Amino acid sequence: MDASFTPEQDEIRRTLRELLHSRCGPRELRAAVDTPAGHDPALWTALAEQLGLPGLALPEAYGGVGCSATELALACEETGRALAPTPLLATAVLAAPLITALGTDTQRAELLPRLASGALTATLAVPGTALAAALALTGTGDGDWAGGGRAGGVQARRAGGGWRLYGQVDQVLDGHSAGLLVVAAHAGGFARSRTLLFLVPGDAAGVVRVRQTALDATRPQGRVQLRDVEAELLGQEDTDVLGALARAGDLAAAVLACEAVGAADRVLERTVEYVRQREQFGRAIGSFQAVKHRLADVYVGVEAARSAAYYAAWAQSGTTPPASRLALAQALEGLRIASGEAVQLHGGIGFTWEHEAHLYFKRAAGDELLFGPVHRLRAYAADAARLFTGEEVTV
Repeated sequence: MDASFTPEQDEIRRTLRELLHSRCGPRELRAAVDTPAGHDPALWTALAEQLGLPGLALPEAYGGVGCSATELALACEETGRALAPTPLLATAVLAAPLITALGTDTQRAELLPRLASGALTATLAVPGTALAAALALTGTGDGDWAGGGRAGGVQARRAGGGWRLYGQVDQVLDGHSAGLLVVAAHAGGFARSRTLLFLVPGDAAGVVRVRQTALDATRPQGRVQLRDVEAELLGQEDTDVLGALARAGDLAAAVLACEAVGAADRVLERTVEYVRQREQFGRAIGSFQAVKHRLADVYVGVEAARSAAYYAAWAQSGTTPPASRLALAQALEGLRIASGEAVQLHGGIGFTWEHEAHLYFKRAAGDELLFGPVHRLRAYAADAARLFTGEEVTV
């Protein structure tokens, strides 16, 4: 394994950091999250047209750049540093891999070029409380999370030669603004029937969407109501939907881990800058040993999380068993500790709405609610590896 980055990977990181520094500062970030969409369309256009970010990991045959998951994860590390509110996660990490894996040739040819260009945004419509289970991050992903019928969620029924959906999905990432919804629904008319994925245009007749208030405003969420909506089945009925969701979960966990590392690194950087300037008793508070020890512990945690996240991203492109869940757990924990220390060490100003420290803390808490929590990520990874059963696992 060569742990060094290629010149192309370094260039992606450098260019993206420069663009976000000029287009997504604290003032621009707050203005973007206050818009109805929750992100700046002009920034999204710049990321798509100048850097090709939505299509970074999509095949060149469909208008993508043709890079690996590693480049996508490194790009998301930079968006995480800036807490950039964009549809990148929902479009390129959650929806596009499912369309690539399950879609028919016609569906891929029609949708992937538009996703790669940024002209079309998409999201995976799964209840936010069940997203980690659906992606097999904290459970086996057996499909019970999709609901259906009296259990809630979305129910699919045949209608003529097609399908129609009825139900409601809450806490969908960019669900209020995405141009395309990849909806998970139960087909068969009872709560434990099979789970299928369907394609629904965001402006289809019968779709009612509203933005919800989220703990982390930089990850806008929406409620999606489907009132007898005509839908197109993604792929074929006999496709392995749950397996594709689990594979998408591996990718999402690796990308999210790098994103969390970027946010943790940035909030640590800002905290170190502050304690070097803030004086108490005639000296900078960063010179006190207790403060040094606390920040040293944070630094060790962030660097350990960075190593795990990079390995998880690299493993997506090879035959090495993915370690995405453990990397995500370590990165989320590192971000939570780093942002918590930032709030504490900034003193009174760290608790104010005007300062950015709380945005990083909310990103840590919000990601754990959506994709964790940390102890469940680790517990499921341990169970999958049969770590405490005494059995030898061959991989």
